[in-house]
Amino acid sequence: MPGGQIASIVGIGQTDWVADNRRTRAGEKPDTAIGYGATAFRAALTDSGLAKSDIDGLIVGPTTPYERLGEILGIDPRWGGQADAGMAMIQACMAIQAGQAETVALVYGTDQKSASVQYGGADTASGHNYLGYVYHAPWGFTSQGAIYALMFRRYGELFGFGEKDLGQVAIAQRMAATLNPNAIMRKPITVDDYLSAAYVCEPLRLLDYCLVNDGGVALIVTTPERARRLTQTDVQVLGYGRADVNSGTASLEPRLTDFFRPFQQAAGERSFAMSGLGPDDMDSAQVYDSFSLHVPMALEGYGYCAPGDAAAFMGERGIALGGALPVNTSGGHLSESYMQGWNHQLEAVRQLRHACGERQVENCRLVHYSADAAGKCVSIVYGRGDA
Repeated sequence: MPGGQIASIVGIGQTDWVADNRRTRAGEKPDTAIGYGATAFRAALTDSGLAKSDIDGLIVGPTTPYERLGEILGIDPRWGGQADAGMAMIQACMAIQAGQAETVALVYGTDQKSASVQYGGADTASGHNYLGYVYHAPWGFTSQGAIYALMFRRYGELFGFGEKDLGQVAIAQRMAATLNPNAIMRKPITVDDYLSAAYVCEPLRLLDYCLVNDGGVALIVTTPERARRLTQTDVQVLGYGRADVNSGTASLEPRLTDFFRPFQQAAGERSFAMSGLGPDDMDSAQVYDSFSLHVPMALEGYGYCAPGDAAAFMGERGIALGGALPVNTSGGHLSESYMQGWNHQLEAVRQLRHACGERQVENCRLVHYSADAAGKCVSIVYGRGDA
């Protein structure tokens, strides 16, 4: 395997998103964010073959109370904290590299659906004032959807990218979800289904939006040396990078002039340089997709195709299973589950373990994970441990 082996993922776990969603839709509140996280952690620990006493680091997602979850799990970590999905993995790797921890549990739990969390609307200014789009509330831009709709409009005008082009994302990911028993949305969709779906914020349609559901995810990360002593096929972190968009965010300028492309390029170049690999080496990509537009932007930003060529790449080379670069092979946030970037990492691990059944990418050895939510661009390269 080119580059260094920074850390290894040896355990993954999740709650039953389908059952959780069914109960929530029935008006029940199946669990809390802490409960979902604890359930996922137990599954990841079992998957790893490690004992709870082996865990000396704990990083939780933003919706998961760190101290309380540690108390519930019975973990007093040498290293701990709170981070989103991409940064949680990077922080775990840094802690392991620095000798601050040997085995770190990454745990995310959310009850966003049953708690009726609002991602926009009248309460944006008071409830979500840490996000840049709060500054646009006087003009009605109180949600991510409104901003991505505007990005899509401008990108489409510049490059001739239309609704049928964007629809390829939702259709490809739903195709993958039909083969995934963990996916919430498994009914196949066609181009006509996509184009007949209602607009939520024109030109974005219902099928361009992510799901909102409860659930939990956990991963266990350790040193490559310790991973080699376990029987599970480990998945290695080979490189990572991050670049943030701060300047101009209050005016929307970075989203509308370059679509975050320079920051994706910077994060991608750092992760590829660390791993000694590049976009042409990747067998699959797992792209954070709160909206379908994330996918064509990532294809261009991380160097899979030239600026303005995303429609041709998706149409000619393909992002569906069997295509040149299968993307979000679990169904992603649009069809599998909205775990805020965490479920994409589970899928990366499963693909590299060759444990995906009918949706398995043939001879999958390298997977690129990326996230560019809220102006934070994170890029991570994962590889199969026996490669």
